[in-house]
Amino acid sequence: MSRLAPTGTAGRRGILAKVLGDQPIGSAFVTPYLVFLALVFAYPLVFAVYMSFHDYFFTAPGAVVDRPFVGFANYVTVLSDPAVRRAFVNVGIFLVINVPLTVILSLVLANALNAAIRWRTFFRVSYYVPYVTASVAVVGVWLFLFNSNGLVNTILGPLAPDPSWLVNSKLAMPTIAIYVTWKQLGFFILLYLAALQNVSKDLYEAASMDGAGRWKSFLNVTVPGVRPATTLVVLLATVTGANLFTEPYLLTGGGGPDGASASPVLVMYQKGIEQGNPDIGSAIGVLLVIGVLILALIERRFVGRED
Repeated sequence: MSRLAPTGTAGRRGILAKVLGDQPIGSAFVTPYLVFLALVFAYPLVFAVYMSFHDYFFTAPGAVVDRPFVGFANYVTVLSDPAVRRAFVNVGIFLVINVPLTVILSLVLANALNAAIRWRTFFRVSYYVPYVTASVAVVGVWLFLFNSNGLVNTILGPLAPDPSWLVNSKLAMPTIAIYVTWKQLGFFILLYLAALQNVSKDLYEAASMDGAGRWKSFLNVTVPGVRPATTLVVLLATVTGANLFTEPYLLTGGGGPDGASASPVLVMYQKGIEQGNPDIGSAIGVLLVIGVLILALIERRFVGRED
C-alpha cells in the first residue's frame, strides 16, 4: 500500500500534471493571455451585468453611497426608449449590408489576387493600406467625397441624393456600411488568401478535366474549400459591426441625422458617459452582448455546417 501512494516529489508532480495538463510549457504561455482576458473582458462584463441590475451612478472617489438593487427596471427603461430601439435597428441594417458585402468582395478579390497576375504584391498591399490607416484620416477623405459639394455628388450631378449621403436619414447608415466594408476589406482578404493556400490544386485540375470553367470551379471548388474561413469572416464581421462606434461618431457627428446612424455602442456611450447613467448604458451593453451571441450561434449553425 505504501508503495502505491504518491508521496514527496512524485506526488507534487502528479498534482501539477493535473493542474497544468500534459503540456505545462503551453499552459505557461497561455496564462498571461488568460489573465489579460479576465482583467480586460471578463471582469468588465461581470461588473456591467452588476450595474445593469442596480441604481448605479458615478460618485467622487472614496464616497460610499447606496446603490439599491432594481431588478429589470433598467432593462425596461432601455427597451422602452425609442432611441435605443432605433439604434438596434440601425445596426441590423448595417450588418445586412456589411456582412454579405464583406464576404463576397473579400473572397472574389482574394481569389483574383491569388492568381498569377502582374503587380500582385502591389495590389495586396493596396487593399490592406486602408485597414491600417488611422480612422480619423480616412474619415476626413470620405467626408470630402460624400459631403453636399463633394466629388461623388459632383460626378453624379442631378442624380446626387438630396439631402446628401451622410445627412440623409435613409442613406446615412448604408453609406457607413459601405465605408466600413471598404476600410476593413484588406484584413478579410488576407484571411481568404491564407485559406486559399490550403485548397488542393488537384481539385482545380480535376474540375478542369470535367469541363468546368472558371466560374464553376470557383463555385464548386473554391467556395467549399474556404468554408472554415467564410465562417470566421462572417463571425468577425458580425462582432466588429455590432460594436460600431467610431464611424457614426465621426462621419455623422454622433449618430445623425436624428439618430438615423446611431449604433447601440454609440447610444451606450452617450447615455452612460455623457449623460451620467452607467446603469442604463450597462443594460444596453448586456442586451447587445446577448444579441451578438445569439446571432453568432445562428451564423455558426448555418454558415459553418457541412453539406
